[in-house]
Amino acid sequence: MALTDEQLAAAFKQTGALLQGHFLLTSGKHSDRYFQCAKVLQHPEHTTGICERFVEAFRDANVELVVSPAIGGIVVGQETARQLGARFIWAERENDKMTIRRGFDAAPGERTLVVEDVVTTGGSVFETIDAVKALGAEVVGVASVVDRSGGTVDFGAPFSAAMTMQVTAWAPEECPLCEEGVPVVKPGSRKKPA
Repeated sequence: MALTDEQLAAAFKQTGALLQGHFLLTSGKHSDRYFQCAKVLQHPEHTTGICERFVEAFRDANVELVVSPAIGGIVVGQETARQLGARFIWAERENDKMTIRRGFDAAPGERTLVVEDVVTTGGSVFETIDAVKALGAEVVGVASVVDRSGGTVDFGAPFSAAMTMQVTAWAPEECPLCEEGVPVVKPGSRKKPA
């Protein structure tokens, strides 16, 4: 059964997945909050419940393929594909560009759902969408565990997030935490911002 909003919030709290501090995001922006989804996704029961929300949202989209940007989206992408009875592949960075490699392919018109862990500006998702379209597949939707944009990112396809929050992100030169001299931390999987 899909996690309710309350159960999802409790899972983030219980696992320590919502961090407070001064963080450098993958987008290059700074924030005082960071979602470490891996801490929630290390528990299969949470992963299953989160992905059931995506399955509910895209049940009638006839999804044939799920694609996730590496590394954060791989766990939720795989589980979403399993629940939808779809195939799963991932995109990864090669020469600073999201690319579909490893012999993965997609058929022309293959109905594809892009699944990510956290969306702030949507950069990795947009790059993954471009990689999917370059293969000739059709993007029928996007899903993420957390939407930090508060619903402001438009992927040009239906978007479903398990948790939506408006979380402030500043350009480094506008960051009040930098002005206060608070050290910045980069906890994510990508060490170099886009």
